Amino acid sequence: MNNSAIDSLKKILFIDIETVSSVVDFANLPDRLKPLWEKKSNYLSLDKAATPSTTFFDKAAIYAEFGKVIVIGLGFFYNDKQGELAFRSKSIQGHDEKAVLEEFKELLDKKFGTLTHKLCAHNGKEFDYPYLCRRMIINGVPLPKILKISDKKPWEVPHYDTLDMWKFGDKKAYTSLELLATVLDIPTSKDGIDGSMVNDTYYNKQDLNKIAVYCKNDVIVTAQIFLRLTGNEPLPQSKISIV
Repeated sequence: MNNSAIDSLKKILFIDIETVSSVVDFANLPDRLKPLWEKKSNYLSLDKAATPSTTFFDKAAIYAEFGKVIVIGLGFFYNDKQGELAFRSKSIQGHDEKAVLEEFKELLDKKFGTLTHKLCAHNGKEFDYPYLCRRMIINGVPLPKILKISDKKPWEVPHYDTLDMWKFGDKKAYTSLELLATVLDIPTSKDGIDGSMVNDTYYNKQDLNKIAVYCKNDVIVTAQIFLRLTGNEPLPQSKISIV
């Protein structure tokens, strides 16, 4: 990999978010939101026995109007002490969503605020980027420059999406991070949970740290996939660290 390619990699912030329902159960929703979720839940379940309460716990986290962000995984390439390319993954996490989003905004504004900086996420264009923007607006957090894309042409948007890259123009295809990592022979570590278990892990098991570890591992996998999709070899595990 030449120096120009390495410099470009170092200007990308790889992200992944973990979200949960905004409250522990349907009964705790504000009264004004309850009928709106009831209406939405009618479209979400084919099970006639399902109730707004059961669909809320299972599905609300993926909708920014009814969910919240509890972890933002972050990762970046850098040169280590040996002058070799390495990757570090960390997270911003907490029960106070506004504080999490404000810390993320501060990081983006200070470290990733130029025209040459970019974000990368798996399915980011459909989920991570819009979800973060919506939750920032709901929480009264001004959008950082790198997320302000409403007035940009498609080729001006500073966002990579490994799912979009893998589609090669196929609009109907969806490939999970786990499946893509498997076919590209990239190691993964789910640490005993997957996305469908995050709400239960947060509210019932009260294990935010476990969710954060899972999120940071997904950031690493996304970065390794990005390397493969851009014609580069994944980094050896010895060059990857988790903070």
